Amino acid sequence: MELCRVLDPDLARAVTGGAERAGPDLSRWGLALIGVTVVRLLVAACTPISPDEAYYWVWSRALAPGYLDHPPMVALWIRVGTALLGNGALGVRLLGPLSAAIGTLFLALAARDLGSGDEPPSGRMVRAGVLLNATLALGIGAVMMTPDTPLLFFMTLALWALGRLLATGRGAWWLVLGAALGLACDSKYTAVLPGGGLALWCLCSRAGRAWLRTPWPWCGAVLAAILFLPVIRWNEAHHWASFVRQGGRAGDWRPARAVQFLSELAGGQLGLMTPLIALAFGAGLWRAWRRAGRDPGAAVLLWWIIPAGLVFVQHALGDRVQANWPVLLYPAMAILAASPVWRFWRAGAALGFALTLLVYLQSTLAPVSLSPHLDITLRQMAGWQGLARAVDGLAAPGGFVAADEYGLASELALALPRRAVIGIEPRWALFALPRPAGGSGVFLCSMRRLRDLDLSPFSSATRIGTVERARKGNVAERYAVFRVTLAPGSRVGAARLPAGE
Repeated sequence: MELCRVLDPDLARAVTGGAERAGPDLSRWGLALIGVTVVRLLVAACTPISPDEAYYWVWSRALAPGYLDHPPMVALWIRVGTALLGNGALGVRLLGPLSAAIGTLFLALAARDLGSGDEPPSGRMVRAGVLLNATLALGIGAVMMTPDTPLLFFMTLALWALGRLLATGRGAWWLVLGAALGLACDSKYTAVLPGGGLALWCLCSRAGRAWLRTPWPWCGAVLAAILFLPVIRWNEAHHWASFVRQGGRAGDWRPARAVQFLSELAGGQLGLMTPLIALAFGAGLWRAWRRAGRDPGAAVLLWWIIPAGLVFVQHALGDRVQANWPVLLYPAMAILAASPVWRFWRAGAALGFALTLLVYLQSTLAPVSLSPHLDITLRQMAGWQGLARAVDGLAAPGGFVAADEYGLASELALALPRRAVIGIEPRWALFALPRPAGGSGVFLCSMRRLRDLDLSPFSSATRIGTVERARKGNVAERYAVFRVTLAPGSRVGAARLPAGE
């Protein structure tokens, strides 16, 4: 409640039931948000950590201004959570459920300022928050810690600042907007796309050009650049590794597979939005398109969404677009979808929450036995502790455990705090981690990678068996185990990972 008072006194009065009695009971929705957050915290604590999350945890123990895959914000968030609650699942994910709850308040404020309609604004404030929280994307993203977690929070913060800018006309809001976009770019590079759309709005609209004649948007852009400068400096010092990795496929063109990639993009969005919410998002975009000439909020949100969406479509003409990439546009689409009262919005929200609950149950209790091909929680998250115990039993006292997959090595480092774990892969050369001193130990390789296995980092290697990662008798993956000696002169891509103490 104190946060509400700081952000907006009217919202605080509404949540306590002291304002807008004619609109929805915001206090009831506030309690529902608290309940959803508690459920998410419980799920975050009970769901095993995925390989990517373990990898980001390694980042948090070797903090840097940049990494090969993404900017550093996810590492900072994990570092905060683990400093408070330790290296368990809840510590790694703590800021996920909390940021989703706080972000919902920012989204409600943005919907008040950027939305339109004849009813009291409390209605669209509630609908925007409910629709976004009911998407499968946020339902899953709020209980895991990935770069999308801080990205969504800062994008929502940016929308709140944008709404305040349009509602008050005060140029100082450009500084908040610039800071939010800079921090979003520190979370994931795709944040530059809505920022680019906002720049186009400034150039192409009368209201935007009027702002360009003042110093405020320029100061906001400078602030965003300053916040992103450490990432640029890190890339410069590491041969632009991250920029090349993430931007190297931008010009790909494979028309023979374009239909497949576009279909996967559309199907992925339908799944992450859930069907009825996808319909509401589409209807909101269509309504905004028709009203853009007389509705400043609709116009600026279209500039925020459409250029970024076109970039994803263009990318799908040459390569696969990961389903989670367009999720950064969901908060803006939720605002547009919340302005009219769609008859099916409650049904859509109910379906979205029901699907999310099913995912939660499967990830924590696994009541349904599925194959790894159908159950992503089995494929990605199950059995890591059992695997670590099996590997620890095969390794000699004082020997290391090594792996050539970054996710596998990170999971073992988190699960084996008393064992030296070595990652053997070129990416580890970019980390400020100690190099291994050699010696003997065991090496794990997934059976699916065995045909292309490179044992050159080792001076000797003998296969000694096979171990499994499983849950309730369902095998997620099998690994070949080798007893190895690390060659002193072959450690360029090897690093000793931090221990999950």
